[in-house]
Amino acid sequence: MNFNAKEQLPGLIEWMRQQMKNCGGKTAVVGISGGKDSSVIAALCVEAYGRENVVGVLMPNGVQPDIDYSNGLVDFLNIKHYVFNIHGGTSGILDEMAHVGIDASRQTKVNLPSRIRMATLYAIAQSVDCGIVINTSNISEDWVGYCTIYGDSAGAFSPIGMYTTEEVIAIGAELGLPEKFLIKPPSDGLTGLTDEDNLGFTYHAVNEYIRKGIADPEIKEKIDQKHRTSRFKFETIPVYHNGLPIVIEDGTDFYK
Repeated sequence: MNFNAKEQLPGLIEWMRQQMKNCGGKTAVVGISGGKDSSVIAALCVEAYGRENVVGVLMPNGVQPDIDYSNGLVDFLNIKHYVFNIHGGTSGILDEMAHVGIDASRQTKVNLPSRIRMATLYAIAQSVDCGIVINTSNISEDWVGYCTIYGDSAGAFSPIGMYTTEEVIAIGAELGLPEKFLIKPPSDGLTGLTDEDNLGFTYHAVNEYIRKGIADPEIKEKIDQKHRTSRFKFETIPVYHNGLPIVIEDGTDFYK
């Protein structure tokens, strides 16, 4: 099946408008990294809600060498934006951990900025005109769990959550985004490694597996294992059903 971004856009834009209405929202709040996902989401939000109803938030963690991409994107889209340096938040928590004798793991240091960024986005969304945080994840990353729970996995709704990395790029091109915002390799922002370096396989391999069922057996095993062990990130938190009734207004049991 050939992907046709032009055919996808009308339905996607209408869905985004309906989701915003369902949330009672007006202003789309988007974390801007300068990569393809946040760039395409920002462009989609401009298309769906008008640029006057989109707020971009740049969140460097100290010095961010590639922040020119983020600045360039908000300038290109001509959207209102803020720069929040989250270094004080991340370093404050890490300093307190050290103070009480906890040695922060590498995974803590990788995931903490993502969670601080999401807390920042929600703080802003709750302080602007009917702000709603828009998720920027794609299915290629989500399929193998390459996201931070309560970090970049969060948001009110996910416009590109069922599109592969290559399909996201095609949507961005259809929206008229310059190529430089669509080809920047995503990285963890800490080690200098790209997502694909950390995963041990390419997103193209994931995309071929998702859409066509084609994969090298060794890579397929890795993808399947990561998929199985990361599903908890995308499910409602499990709740123990103790058998006690929860009766709502119409008299029905909430859990039945």
